[in-house]
Amino acid sequence: MISKSSKVFLSIAAGVLMAIGGVLTCTPSKEASSLPPPAQETAEEPAAEPQEPVRVFAADDLSNLAPDAPDVPVYDKHTLAERRAAGLPTALPDIAPYRTGKTVYLTFDDGPDDKNTPAVLDILREAGVKATFYVTGRQAEAHPDVLRRIYDEGHAIGNHSYDHRYEKLYPDVNGFLAEMERTDEIIYGILGVRPLILRAPGGKIGHFTAAYAPAIRANGYVEHDWNVSSADAAPGHPVAQDFIDNISSETDQEVAARTAIILMHSSEGHEETVKALPKIIELLKAKGYTFGVITPMTPQPW
Repeated sequence: MISKSSKVFLSIAAGVLMAIGGVLTCTPSKEASSLPPPAQETAEEPAAEPQEPVRVFAADDLSNLAPDAPDVPVYDKHTLAERRAAGLPTALPDIAPYRTGKTVYLTFDDGPDDKNTPAVLDILREAGVKATFYVTGRQAEAHPDVLRRIYDEGHAIGNHSYDHRYEKLYPDVNGFLAEMERTDEIIYGILGVRPLILRAPGGKIGHFTAAYAPAIRANGYVEHDWNVSSADAAPGHPVAQDFIDNISSETDQEVAARTAIILMHSSEGHEETVKALPKIIELLKAKGYTFGVITPMTPQPW
């Protein structure tokens, strides 16, 4: 039997323990109170949408082909077959060429391939430079993703025939036009646009008869050769420094003083062109050129 004094002692002890427990539960420890407050969640900034490159699309009546920006590509949203079927004009109107100062046009023939053309595009993107790619229908069919990249990155695309075979292009103008229209259809099937510019394989000098120029214009094309050659397709396996030296020398000539259209290639076997390109861009910038893309308004090289 618990005595009265023992009951008093137990009651006091229980009260003390309850008081201590209250302090322990209500007072945070020093360690806990020094912890930083929980981080507040913040909404991430949405990634900026990539800007669509500026392009000009020919009006149905071809009346808008006089923009004043030589670095803006020009395309048609109609194929020749669509224009004929809809009764729309196919022949280009008289077009005044640009007169914009000292402009250089880097042009690459015979692509696209899946090695050198992407490497060229990487260099151009790094340098902030636009160029013109004269593509063949065969290569466009084989590498549609690379053709799409050329277009998406704001470069100009030109028609360079289906497969570069002279025996189909130069017996007569009808064969030439058939090759160009075939390539147009391939490009249109991939991109939804067709070029208004073309380059004759091997150039028009020595290949075109008097019948070619009016027929080309009547079908809505403008042909551009070049006045500066890298000579990257010359025999004897030239190397990158040869191309740099050629372009440096030829851009000092009077013919290239205001408009320099430079011939290069981006197809298989042109790894040395890729090696030379950064130095070529550097020397052209040092000479005071701005960079353009070929359009129907680009001055002729000669």
